[in-house]
Amino acid sequence: MTFDIQDILGFLPHRYPFLLIDRIVEFEPTKRLVAIKNVTMNEQFFQGHFPGYPIMPGVLVVEAMAQAGGIIIMRETADREQKLVVFTGIERAKFRRPVTPGDQLRIEVEVLSFRPRAGRIEGKAYVDGKLACEATLTCRVVPRARQAAPSAEPGAAPDAETAE
Repeated sequence: MTFDIQDILGFLPHRYPFLLIDRIVEFEPTKRLVAIKNVTMNEQFFQGHFPGYPIMPGVLVVEAMAQAGGIIIMRETADREQKLVVFTGIERAKFRRPVTPGDQLRIEVEVLSFRPRAGRIEGKAYVDGKLACEATLTCRVVPRARQAAPSAEPGAAPDAETAE
């Protein structure tokens, strides 16, 4: 099963410049996903990371793996329009080689554990068949609408900033 960019936009709330998945080339529901990210010099982060020696920030390579894992979970979430998948942990992240403009990042994620509201994945990112990055990621499904801050209890003393 494959997904194009329009399908991806239906699963992830991310948009430019933080949508880091261009295509899904392999997909096994609740098990495995392979995504492609075409890295171009037009990426905003290359302006400052690093002038004269552009390298994709490692944290964005990990974010691309997380987005790929998020698609696996969001596909199984019935009310995904009202949900977000957020990071809860990054373990054993290792960066093996730089990712530079012109590279095609092949992102492979495998589910280690899957529940309707949480997951744990093993992610690997390759360039030209060589491992560029690997990490174990955990995530959680949360409501998309922000929760209102709890109001002060009636009769509670105001804090110093709101007191006149």
